[in-house]
Amino acid sequence: MRLDRRRFLAAGAGVLAMAADDSVFRWQRFDVVVANGRVIDPETRLDAVRHVGITGGRITAVSRAPLRGAQVVDAGGLVVAPGFIDCHAHGQDLENNRVQALDGVTTTLELETGPVDVEAWYAERAGARLLNYGCSVGHIAARNEVMAGRSTTGFNGGLDQPAARRAATPEQIEAIAELVDRGLRHGALSVGFGIQYVPGSSRTELMTMFRVAAKHDVMCGLHQRYGGVLEPDGLAGIQELLAMALVTGARLHVEHITSNTGPLVRQALDMLEAARARGVRVTTDTHPYTAAMTGIESAVFDEGWRDRFRIDYGDLQWAATGERLTAESFARYRAQGGAVVIHLMRPEDVAAAVAHPLAAIISDGELTGGRGHPRSAGSFSRVLGRFVRDEKVLTLPEAIRKMTWYPTLIVGGRALAAKGRVQVGKDADLTIFDPARVIDRATYEAPAQPSEGIRHVLVGGRFVVRDGTLQDELAGRPVRRAGPAL
Repeated sequence: MRLDRRRFLAAGAGVLAMAADDSVFRWQRFDVVVANGRVIDPETRLDAVRHVGITGGRITAVSRAPLRGAQVVDAGGLVVAPGFIDCHAHGQDLENNRVQALDGVTTTLELETGPVDVEAWYAERAGARLLNYGCSVGHIAARNEVMAGRSTTGFNGGLDQPAARRAATPEQIEAIAELVDRGLRHGALSVGFGIQYVPGSSRTELMTMFRVAAKHDVMCGLHQRYGGVLEPDGLAGIQELLAMALVTGARLHVEHITSNTGPLVRQALDMLEAARARGVRVTTDTHPYTAAMTGIESAVFDEGWRDRFRIDYGDLQWAATGERLTAESFARYRAQGGAVVIHLMRPEDVAAAVAHPLAAIISDGELTGGRGHPRSAGSFSRVLGRFVRDEKVLTLPEAIRKMTWYPTLIVGGRALAAKGRVQVGKDADLTIFDPARVIDRATYEAPAQPSEGIRHVLVGGRFVVRDGTLQDELAGRPVRRAGPAL
């Protein structure tokens, strides 16, 4: 294996800087110093009071001794963590960036229902986002372009419902695969799938896309085909995904495992553990809420949904108004189309997924005009405040691992290699919060309420949140795949 000399020297310098006597920093002046904070680095398991020096957007010192800087932030009594990485964020505009930043997020990735034109997606955001951004190439978008003559936008916006239910011909499958391959060559981080939204997708079609992903050694992020408790149930959905990963060798990431498996989530997690033990590269994620959200016009609500998910009309909440639905309003809104909140999960099932070592923390969120699901604004603070501090479902270092370093391993490759850690040489994406006060404030009635206790957030060494106040600093940079996976 050829050794990259520059990477070797940079890594060696980082090790020396961490290990050397802190007096080497005595005469150095940093751009920014984060002083006196409890630094938690998930990879090295550092958990101690340190001083962090930042120069040129990178961490250049993690010191026991005080440092000098052009800007100094006293983080005494606060936790200094890597910036949170949301691998499943549909909200990719400034409205969403603002609440995401106040929730401690520094990188937002749309890895479930990505675009087909990856180049255009990145170009649209260049220099115009608070937070780092990246995407998958979307199977749904590519399929809709081939089957209906147009791609989707946002979270399945513009999805042709008849085409979504129609099987693709061999020629169409080949055309979809070519679009997916092109997206990966243009820098997409992964291949995103929402099989439940395109029920016409055959296993042959999906296996073809898995093979494209395997060729590029990128993950397949999957919203599974089946959910609920009636056969074929949520476990059948997991089985289908595991079979495709096993046969093709592609890396599999099961999206929002609680939303699709509900009361079967522990069995589903056991299945993923067993598959990993047998060599299948599989991971998962979850948001920390008992309600999901999706389009009411989608195949999720095809006939039989009430029995499948063991819910009724009153368990649905129209996102635009917050009203609970009836049979009459359900029919009206389904004909119209739009986002609906679905109250269908038990708290104990959500807690089990949040605590599981295979599950990353994500939001799966998107706000439009201040309306949507509270997970868009509160997911990460909710885990820190409710599941760590109040309910002690998991430890603080483990929660930080699930929000930072672990997502970089899930995505893989070089794109996130400089993120998710508080180490010399890594990007200065940092979230600094008060562990005694951090909490979500967003509710289903007021889903855009920002979280509390996130004191400072830096993206590439620039403050996007300072002293709890949003700075509107357009510091976000693209996260793109380049070169083979590590």
